[in-house]
Amino acid sequence: MKYMILSDIHGSYDDLKKAINIFEEEKMDRIILLGDLLYHGPRNPLPIGYSPKDVVELLNQYKSKIMAVRGNCDAEVDQMVLDFPIRADYLECYLDGHRFFITHGHLYNEEELPLINEGDILMYGHFHKPIAKKKNGIYIFNPSSLSLPKEGVKSFGVYKNHELKIVSLEKTLIKKIIL
Repeated sequence: MKYMILSDIHGSYDDLKKAINIFEEEKMDRIILLGDLLYHGPRNPLPIGYSPKDVVELLNQYKSKIMAVRGNCDAEVDQMVLDFPIRADYLECYLDGHRFFITHGHLYNEEELPLINEGDILMYGHFHKPIAKKKNGIYIFNPSSLSLPKEGVKSFGVYKNHELKIVSLEKTLIKKIIL
């Protein structure tokens, strides 16, 4: 299975549409959303193509393929328009024998670790910076922001066959780590 990992869309329909086109072109199976889906928050500028209603419509088309967590810019009212659950602070799942702890990053991150073990993967967004590394036996992965990156270019993550990659919307590899 091939997973697309998106974080910090912040209502940018244009960027989400580009990512979904890549999802379809590369015949990916599932989408993991790391929060901050619809709104930009008070510290961020409006992203290009800002249209939360269109983001809702597009994401709902993929509802059966989505796993999502709540970001700090996501509100309870967002659940009223999204057809998949987004209110969990974190999810745990096992892929290919690996334990993934999936969260937004405002509660758990590299500096505020959850209760995870050596060999586990901590996957989060929030900071809008690409990270793919192993630290103290734990894999740390942040695909950066799809719409408002603070370092580099707009990007997303991909997981397949024990490998995590960060890829730009132009399909350029930014970072990768083998699990």
